[in-house]
Amino acid sequence: MADDLGEDGPSFQRSPTGPWVAPPRAAAAPRPQPRIAATGPSVYWWRRVASVIFFSVIVAGTGVRAYRDLSRPEAWAYWKDQYLSPSLSSALIPNVDIDHSGHGRTVLAISGRIGPAAASWLRDRIDDAHLAKGDVVLLSSPGGSLEQAIIMGEIIRAHGLATAVGVADPSGGVRAAYCASACVIAYAGGWPRYGVENSALGVHRFTTSAEVADPVADAQRVTGSILRYMTKMGVSAEIVEAMSETREIHWLNDRDAQAMNLVTEPVRTR
Repeated sequence: MADDLGEDGPSFQRSPTGPWVAPPRAAAAPRPQPRIAATGPSVYWWRRVASVIFFSVIVAGTGVRAYRDLSRPEAWAYWKDQYLSPSLSSALIPNVDIDHSGHGRTVLAISGRIGPAAASWLRDRIDDAHLAKGDVVLLSSPGGSLEQAIIMGEIIRAHGLATAVGVADPSGGVRAAYCASACVIAYAGGWPRYGVENSALGVHRFTTSAEVADPVADAQRVTGSILRYMTKMGVSAEIVEAMSETREIHWLNDRDAQAMNLVTEPVRTR
Protein backbone atom coordinates (compact mmCIF):
# COMPACT_ATOMS: atom_id res chain seq x y z
CA MET A 1 0.00 0.00 0.00
CA ALA A 2 1.39 3.35 -0.96
CA ASP A 3 1.73 6.02 1.67
CA ASP A 4 -0.09 9.32 1.14
CA LEU A 5 2.93 11.57 1.16
CA GLY A 6 3.03 15.16 0.33
CA GLU A 7 5.64 17.74 0.36
CA ASP A 8 5.54 18.13 4.12
CA GLY A 9 5.05 14.50 5.06
CA PRO A 10 2.05 12.23 5.62
CA SER A 11 -1.46 13.77 5.49
CA PHE A 12 -2.33 12.92 9.17
CA GLN A 13 0.70 14.84 10.27
CA ARG A 14 -0.48 17.81 8.24
CA SER A 15 -3.84 17.73 10.09
CA PRO A 16 -4.16 20.71 12.47
CA THR A 17 -5.05 18.39 15.33
CA GLY A 18 -3.60 15.04 14.45
CA PRO A 19 -5.37 11.79 15.23
CA TRP A 20 -4.64 12.03 18.98
CA VAL A 21 -6.09 15.54 19.56
CA ALA A 22 -9.86 16.27 19.88
CA PRO A 23 -11.20 18.74 17.40
CA PRO A 24 -11.76 22.21 18.78
CA ARG A 25 -15.28 22.99 20.16
CA ALA A 26 -17.27 26.02 19.40
CA ALA A 27 -17.16 28.63 22.17
CA ALA A 28 -20.15 28.27 24.60
CA ALA A 29 -22.56 31.17 24.97
CA PRO A 30 -22.09 33.10 28.25
CA ARG A 31 -24.50 31.99 31.02
CA PRO A 32 -26.83 34.71 32.32
CA GLN A 33 -25.90 35.89 35.78
CA PRO A 34 -28.68 36.20 38.45
CA ARG A 35 -29.67 39.71 39.30
CA ILE A 36 -28.76 40.67 42.86
CA ALA A 37 -31.06 43.09 44.62
CA ALA A 38 -29.42 46.26 45.66
CA THR A 39 -28.42 46.27 49.30
CA GLY A 40 -27.04 49.69 49.57
CA PRO A 41 -27.50 52.02 52.55
CA SER A 42 -30.80 53.43 51.28
CA VAL A 43 -32.49 50.01 51.04
CA TYR A 44 -31.21 48.99 54.49
CA TRP A 45 -32.49 52.26 55.95
CA TRP A 46 -35.98 51.76 54.48
CA ARG A 47 -36.14 48.25 55.89
CA ARG A 48 -35.32 49.57 59.35
CA VAL A 49 -37.95 52.27 59.03
CA ALA A 50 -40.58 49.75 57.91
CA SER A 51 -39.78 47.50 60.90
CA VAL A 52 -40.09 50.40 63.32
CA ILE A 53 -43.41 51.47 61.80
CA PHE A 54 -44.79 47.91 61.98
CA PHE A 55 -43.73 47.54 65.62
CA SER A 56 -45.22 50.93 66.49
CA VAL A 57 -48.56 49.97 64.94
CA ILE A 58 -48.66 46.74 66.99
CA VAL A 59 -47.83 48.56 70.23
CA ALA A 60 -50.32 51.32 69.51
CA GLY A 61 -53.10 48.80 68.83
CA THR A 62 -52.37 46.97 72.06
CA GLY A 63 -52.25 50.22 73.99
CA VAL A 64 -55.60 51.35 72.60
CA ARG A 65 -57.24 48.06 73.56
CA ALA A 66 -55.71 48.22 77.05
CA TYR A 67 -56.91 51.81 77.46
CA ARG A 68 -60.42 50.86 76.40
CA ASP A 69 -60.44 47.96 78.86
CA LEU A 70 -59.14 49.99 81.80
CA SER A 71 -61.36 52.96 80.97
CA ARG A 72 -64.39 50.91 82.01
CA PRO A 73 -65.11 51.47 85.72
CA GLU A 74 -65.51 47.77 86.49
CA ALA A 75 -62.23 46.89 84.77
CA TRP A 76 -60.33 49.58 86.64
CA ALA A 77 -61.91 48.47 89.94
CA TYR A 78 -60.84 44.87 89.30
CA TRP A 79 -57.28 45.88 88.39
CA LYS A 80 -57.00 48.11 91.46
CA ASP A 81 -58.38 45.43 93.79
CA GLN A 82 -56.11 42.76 92.32
CA TYR A 83 -52.81 44.65 92.16
CA LEU A 84 -52.85 48.06 93.87
CA SER A 85 -54.92 47.93 97.05
CA PRO A 86 -56.75 44.65 97.69
CA SER A 87 -59.90 45.09 99.77
CA LEU A 88 -59.13 41.88 101.68
CA SER A 89 -56.18 41.07 103.92
CA SER A 90 -54.93 37.72 105.16
CA ALA A 91 -52.89 36.15 107.96
CA LEU A 92 -51.65 32.57 108.16
CA ILE A 93 -51.95 30.87 111.54
CA PRO A 94 -50.38 27.41 111.90
CA ASN A 95 -51.52 24.61 114.16
CA VAL A 96 -54.87 25.94 115.42
CA ASP A 97 -57.14 23.51 117.27
CA ILE A 98 -60.27 25.28 116.13
CA ASP A 99 -62.74 22.55 117.14
CA HIS A 100 -60.97 21.48 120.35
CA SER A 101 -60.37 18.02 118.93
CA GLY A 102 -56.69 17.97 119.75
CA HIS A 103 -55.83 18.18 116.05
CA GLY A 104 -54.16 21.38 114.87
CA ARG A 105 -55.00 22.83 111.48
CA THR A 106 -53.55 25.63 109.40
CA VAL A 107 -55.90 28.62 109.37
CA LEU A 108 -55.97 31.30 106.68
CA ALA A 109 -57.65 34.30 108.31
CA ILE A 110 -59.39 36.58 105.78
CA SER A 111 -60.82 39.98 106.71
CA GLY A 112 -62.15 42.99 104.84
CA ARG A 113 -64.69 43.75 102.17
CA ILE A 114 -65.20 41.34 99.25
CA GLY A 115 -64.07 43.39 96.27
CA PRO A 116 -64.26 42.88 92.50
CA ALA A 117 -61.10 40.73 92.40
CA ALA A 118 -61.58 38.90 95.70
CA ALA A 119 -61.88 35.42 94.18
CA SER A 120 -58.59 35.64 92.28
CA TRP A 121 -56.94 37.13 95.34
CA LEU A 122 -58.21 34.28 97.55
CA ARG A 123 -57.03 31.63 95.07
CA ASP A 124 -53.53 33.12 95.15
CA ARG A 125 -53.48 33.22 98.96
CA ILE A 126 -54.58 29.58 99.19
CA ASP A 127 -51.88 28.54 96.74
CA ASP A 128 -49.23 30.59 98.54
CA ALA A 129 -50.20 29.07 101.89
CA HIS A 130 -50.22 25.50 100.48
CA LEU A 131 -53.43 24.75 102.33
CA ALA A 132 -54.39 21.07 102.49
CA LYS A 133 -57.77 19.43 102.68
CA GLY A 134 -59.28 20.05 106.11
CA ASP A 135 -57.47 23.34 106.71
CA VAL A 136 -59.63 26.33 107.59
CA VAL A 137 -60.53 29.65 105.96
CA LEU A 138 -61.46 32.03 108.78
CA LEU A 139 -63.76 34.83 107.60
CA SER A 140 -64.57 38.25 108.98
CA SER A 141 -66.29 40.56 106.51
CA PRO A 142 -69.27 42.93 106.11
CA GLY A 143 -69.91 41.51 102.61
CA GLY A 144 -69.40 42.94 99.15
CA SER A 145 -69.66 41.44 95.68
CA LEU A 146 -72.16 38.57 95.44
CA GLU A 147 -70.63 37.18 92.25
CA GLN A 148 -67.12 37.15 93.75
CA ALA A 149 -68.42 35.53 96.96
CA ILE A 150 -69.98 32.67 94.98
CA ILE A 151 -66.68 32.06 93.19
CA MET A 152 -64.83 32.23 96.52
CA GLY A 153 -67.14 29.57 97.92
CA GLU A 154 -66.55 27.37 94.89
CA ILE A 155 -62.78 27.74 95.31
CA ILE A 156 -62.98 26.86 99.00
CA ARG A 157 -65.07 23.77 98.26
CA ALA A 158 -62.80 22.68 95.39
CA HIS A 159 -59.81 22.70 97.77
CA GLY A 160 -61.69 20.71 100.43
CA LEU A 161 -61.34 23.48 103.02
CA ALA A 162 -63.42 24.16 106.10
CA THR A 163 -64.74 27.61 107.03
CA ALA A 164 -65.34 29.45 110.28
CA VAL A 165 -66.28 32.99 111.31
CA GLY A 166 -63.79 34.77 113.52
CA VAL A 167 -60.51 36.67 113.69
CA ALA A 168 -57.07 35.68 114.88
CA ASP A 169 -56.06 36.86 118.33
CA PRO A 170 -52.49 37.79 119.31
CA SER A 171 -51.94 34.42 120.99
CA GLY A 172 -52.57 32.57 117.73
CA GLY A 173 -56.09 31.49 118.62
CA VAL A 174 -59.47 32.47 117.25
CA ARG A 175 -62.00 34.87 118.72
CA ALA A 176 -65.52 35.76 117.65
CA ALA A 177 -66.32 38.09 114.74
CA TYR A 178 -69.13 38.62 112.24
CA CYS A 179 -69.76 37.62 108.64
CA ALA A 180 -72.60 39.37 106.80
CA SER A 181 -74.20 39.60 103.38
CA ALA A 182 -71.94 38.17 100.65
CA CYS A 183 -69.54 36.85 103.30
CA VAL A 184 -72.18 34.25 104.24
CA ILE A 185 -72.12 33.04 100.62
CA ALA A 186 -68.36 32.49 100.77
CA TYR A 187 -68.69 30.87 104.21
CA ALA A 188 -71.19 28.35 102.79
CA GLY A 189 -68.46 26.94 100.51
CA GLY A 190 -66.63 25.33 103.40
CA TRP A 191 -67.04 21.79 104.69
CA PRO A 192 -67.38 21.46 107.55
CA ARG A 193 -68.59 24.92 108.58
CA TYR A 194 -67.55 25.72 112.11
CA GLY A 195 -69.72 27.98 114.22
CA VAL A 196 -67.42 29.76 116.65
CA GLU A 197 -69.32 30.75 119.77
CA ASN A 198 -70.53 34.38 119.77
CA SER A 199 -69.67 34.83 116.10
CA ALA A 200 -72.54 36.18 113.99
CA LEU A 201 -73.91 35.40 110.53
CA GLY A 202 -76.05 38.09 108.88
CA VAL A 203 -78.22 37.77 105.76
CA HIS A 204 -80.37 40.15 103.72
CA ARG A 205 -81.99 40.56 100.33
CA PHE A 206 -79.52 41.02 97.48
CA THR A 207 -80.08 43.76 94.93
CA THR A 208 -78.16 44.83 91.86
CA SER A 209 -76.47 48.21 91.81
CA ALA A 210 -76.61 48.72 88.04
CA GLU A 211 -79.58 49.96 86.09
CA VAL A 212 -81.58 47.03 84.74
CA ALA A 213 -84.46 46.97 82.26
CA ASP A 214 -86.55 44.56 84.35
CA PRO A 215 -85.80 44.72 88.11
CA VAL A 216 -88.26 41.91 88.88
CA ALA A 217 -86.64 39.53 86.41
CA ASP A 218 -83.21 40.49 87.67
CA ALA A 219 -84.23 39.84 91.29
CA GLN A 220 -85.54 36.42 90.28
CA ARG A 221 -82.27 35.66 88.49
CA VAL A 222 -80.22 36.62 91.56
CA THR A 223 -82.47 34.62 93.90
CA GLY A 224 -82.29 31.59 91.61
CA SER A 225 -78.49 31.68 91.45
CA ILE A 226 -78.23 31.92 95.25
CA LEU A 227 -80.69 29.04 95.70
CA ARG A 228 -78.78 26.78 93.30
CA TYR A 229 -75.48 27.62 94.97
CA MET A 230 -76.76 27.08 98.53
CA THR A 231 -78.40 23.80 97.57
CA LYS A 232 -75.15 22.62 96.01
CA MET A 233 -73.29 23.50 99.22
CA GLY A 234 -75.76 21.57 101.36
CA VAL A 235 -77.55 24.56 102.91
CA SER A 236 -81.32 24.51 103.32
CA ALA A 237 -83.46 26.64 101.01
CA GLU A 238 -84.81 28.30 104.15
CA ILE A 239 -81.80 30.60 104.09
CA VAL A 240 -83.01 32.14 100.82
CA GLU A 241 -86.36 32.80 102.48
CA ALA A 242 -84.57 34.50 105.37
CA MET A 243 -82.60 36.63 102.91
CA SER A 244 -85.68 37.73 100.99
CA GLU A 245 -87.50 38.98 104.10
CA THR A 246 -85.53 42.19 104.56
CA ARG A 247 -83.08 44.55 102.92
CA GLU A 248 -81.47 45.17 106.30
CA ILE A 249 -79.11 42.68 107.93
CA HIS A 250 -80.92 39.90 109.73
CA TRP A 251 -78.62 38.21 112.24
CA LEU A 252 -79.20 34.48 112.51
CA ASN A 253 -79.20 32.95 115.97
CA ASP A 254 -77.32 29.71 116.60
CA ARG A 255 -80.47 27.60 116.45
CA ASP A 256 -81.56 28.98 113.07
CA ALA A 257 -78.08 28.72 111.55
CA GLN A 258 -77.85 25.07 112.57
CA ALA A 259 -81.41 24.29 111.48
CA MET A 260 -80.59 25.62 108.00
CA ASN A 261 -77.42 23.50 108.00
CA LEU A 262 -75.44 26.67 107.49
CA VAL A 263 -73.40 25.87 110.60
CA THR A 264 -72.51 22.19 110.64
CA GLU A 265 -70.04 22.09 113.58
CA PRO A 266 -70.87 24.35 116.54
CA VAL A 267 -67.72 25.22 118.52
CA ARG A 268 -67.89 26.37 122.13
CA THR A 269 -65.15 28.50 123.57
CA ARG A 270 -63.28 27.18 126.57
